[in-house]
Order: sequence, then C-alpha cells, then structure tokens
Amino acid sequence: MCGVAGYLVPRGRPEPDVGAVLDAMPWRGPDGRGVLHDQGGGYALGLGHLRLAIIDPAGGRQPIWNEDRSLAIVLNGEIYNYRELRERLGHHRFRTRSDAEAVLHLYEDEGPAMFRRLIGMYALAIWDRQGRLLLARDPLGIKPLYWARDGAGGVFFASEIKALLRMHPDVHAFPPGAWYRTGDGLRRFWTVPAGGGLRDPEEAVASVRRELVAAVDRCLVADVPVGVFLSGGLDSSLVAAIARRLHGPGLKSFAVGMAGSPDLAMARRVAAFLGTDHHEHAYTPAEVRRVLGPVIFHLESFDPPLVRSAVATYFAARLASRHVKVVLTGEGADELFAGYHYLKEFAGDPAALGAELRRIVRRLHRTNLQRGDRLTMAHGVEARVPFLEVPVVEAALRIDPALLLGPERTAEKWLLRRVAEPYLPEEVVGRRKEKFSLGTGTGQYLEALAAAIPDAEFEAGRRLPWGVRLSGKEEFLYWRHFAPSLGQEHLVRRMGRSRTLGDYDKNAAAWR
Repeated sequence: MCGVAGYLVPRGRPEPDVGAVLDAMPWRGPDGRGVLHDQGGGYALGLGHLRLAIIDPAGGRQPIWNEDRSLAIVLNGEIYNYRELRERLGHHRFRTRSDAEAVLHLYEDEGPAMFRRLIGMYALAIWDRQGRLLLARDPLGIKPLYWARDGAGGVFFASEIKALLRMHPDVHAFPPGAWYRTGDGLRRFWTVPAGGGLRDPEEAVASVRRELVAAVDRCLVADVPVGVFLSGGLDSSLVAAIARRLHGPGLKSFAVGMAGSPDLAMARRVAAFLGTDHHEHAYTPAEVRRVLGPVIFHLESFDPPLVRSAVATYFAARLASRHVKVVLTGEGADELFAGYHYLKEFAGDPAALGAELRRIVRRLHRTNLQRGDRLTMAHGVEARVPFLEVPVVEAALRIDPALLLGPERTAEKWLLRRVAEPYLPEEVVGRRKEKFSLGTGTGQYLEALAAAIPDAEFEAGRRLPWGVRLSGKEEFLYWRHFAPSLGQEHLVRRMGRSRTLGDYDKNAAAWR
C-alpha cells in the first residue's frame, strides 16, 4: 500500500513538481519516497512513489528498474500471487523480493496481457524509455487512481484527488479493470460478469466458501504484522474466523464504536469465541466532532452514507495502526450477497436484484472502497478486502440471485450465512444486518448533530454556487468541511453517491 503520482508530457513543455504532488498525500508513504525523472521518445516523464513497506521492507523501494533499465515501475497495492509469478519469471535477474518487481518483469515478457495473471489490488504506472507510459487499475478499483489528459499529449496521475490537483485541474477517476498506454488509448481487461445461473444452493455455498478461504489465505501474505477489523457483524466476523484458523494464535482484532454501541459488545463476544488478541476503542461525541473535518478531508467526499461510516473507519484504523500495518476487512459482502435492507425491494424480481447488485459492485471504487482506502491510509494502514478478490466476486456473481435472500426471499445475505455456519456461533450467523455507521452509534449521533443546525442557516447555504441544492442538513454539515479544499463543481458532480440510504442516490441525478 502506497501512493503514486506522475506525468508524461512532450519534451520542452513545463514539467510539474512531482515532489510537491507527493507532499499533498504524505500519509500514504510513512516509510519513504522515491522520485524518477527521465526522457525518451520525445517525452519527459516524472514518477513519484510513497511507500508503506509491507513486502520486502528492507529492499523494495520504488521506482524499480528492470535489468537493462528500459522499464521502470511504481505500484500502489499488493499482488498476492507474486511468489508464483516470480517462479514463472526465473529467467529474470531480481534485485528485490518485492511484488512490484515481479509485475515489472511480467510486463517485460507479456505486455498488457499480464493483467489476466495478477491477483490482488493495485494502481500502477510503468515507464518504457521508448516514450510510452502504461497506467492500470485493479478490476474492482480497490486501489485509487485519478488522472487527467490535455490536448497536447500530456498525461497526469495520482492516488488522491487533492494531489492530482497540484498538476491539473480536470480530475477523473481512472476506470477499474482497465489499462492505458501511450499510443494505444484506454482498454478494459475485466468487467463485472453478467448474472449467473447457478441454482444449486449446496454447490453455491461450497464454491463461495472455497474461494473465500483461499482469498483470506492470500490476504495474510505480508512481511509485517496483520490484523482484522471486527465489528461483530457477519462479514467481518467471517473474515476474522477464517483468518484466525489460518493465522493461528495471536491474530489481533480491532473494534470501535461509541460507548454502549452494539458493535463493541458483539465484537467482544466474537473475539472471545475466536480467541483473537482483541483491542477496542469507545469514542466520545467530542472526538467525533473533532475528527469530522479531517475525515472528510481524507475521504474526498461529503456523501452522507460514506461520511457516517468513514468516521468509524478513521477510529478503527487509528487503533489498528498502533499494532499492525495490515488489516483484513469484510468490505464487499453486502454488494455481492444482497446485504442492504433496500435490496429486499427486488425480492420478487431476481433479474432486477442481480442487475442492482452488479450496479453497486461497479460503483464500489467511488463509494465504500474509496472510504476504506482513504481512512486506513490516513493512519498508514493497508486494508485488504478478501470478498473483493476476483475469484470470490466471480463465484458470487455466478449464483442465481434468487438464492441470495433465501427460500422466503426475506433474509439478507441468506446464502453467505450458510457459508459462515461452520465458523461462527448462531448469534453472529443470524445477526440482522446493521450498517457500520449505525452499529457503532456514529450515524445516529451525526444525524442529531446535523439536525441542530438552525433552519435559517441551512436554507441560506444549501444552494451551491452552480444552482444545485443540498438534500438535507446532514449533507450541508459535511459540505461545509468539504468545500474549502475540494468544493469545485466538476469534482462535486463526479463524486460517488451511495445507494444505501435510498433518497441520497436518487437525488444525485441533479448533480450530473
């Protein structure tokens, strides 16, 4: 987990200061930085890298060159199958033990065809000294990448919006599952699969369980300590249970919430059942008010559902950072297995349910994955998401959506609960879905905080300069923190909007 930034411009044009771009997101690289300036094929290049050292902490500094210094790479993320790739690439001379160098040599051998072999999360840039720059982002967009292009052949990119704004004002999210290369344009190498037809529940449960266990196993690969976020809900508890079996004793778990919140109590019981080394923090209303501005600054969004859960994620990451550099989370399970309450609206129409699930999976890079990345990296912690490894995603989307809510079509994540039965006690397997922000008590407090804003103040400020009206006082509360640094029309209109609070997403049509 790191931060990347860079540019490619025709020679003779002004070149941005990559160091200043890295300075806009220093939390992404507490373990070092590297900058490369080069020229080739009529272009001038700058590459920057901020490092959170997870694999090969002593030797994996980036940018990394290949043997003849014809190619260089910067990579943010983790390639979980890098050891297998290194075995395949034994004819190359490796200078480090890092996963990034394995990707570089694989590209040297296979070009963009290599993406079919990578298992992991990544945003990367590869420089070819013949004058070509390759950018790519993992299939789900777990790792962030923003870019801009101008009409004169310039390309600019960075891991965070605020950093890219140091180089170019017109920021776009780089699409997940895609690569771009100078001269070739933008190409997709993966898309969210169409709805599946697997109707045998036993086969479906076995398939998901097999792929999820394998994914958790891969996500435990690290040269530094690994822990788990544990809310006491089904998703994080299942990941924690599998991780505990694979990791053995000493696995650290982390739970947060406001005093007396249900997540803290349930996480404590799950941790005792699993035998993890459990840590928790009960935060106060004063702490929530104090961190709200920094949370929105790091999140780069004022979408109410995201902000609500981002506050809790901020505290969880801060707690974890005192003990580990890597945490596994349950992110993605609700989108794959119909966990949100509003999805029951589609219970009588499996095809519509499947279409909605694929829709929210495609949008994850601009909603919950953005939250997970930003708020963990704010504390120098890498979040890994086993549910969103491609083999798990493809196994889930092969299942007929009619199975997901159970025989009565009323139980959210019915099939995933079946997957979890061998790992967790019934009180966890059967626990009703509780959004992270509500289970921690944070959402209720923020809603009350916003309600206290005087009506006259809200009405005077709810219309943005370009005519769009904020949907409610909670959104207005968050907008006031967002506006000073990122309150530009094109950034707001391109901001991801969550669907889990219903009307917020429906209102979003007015923003675009």
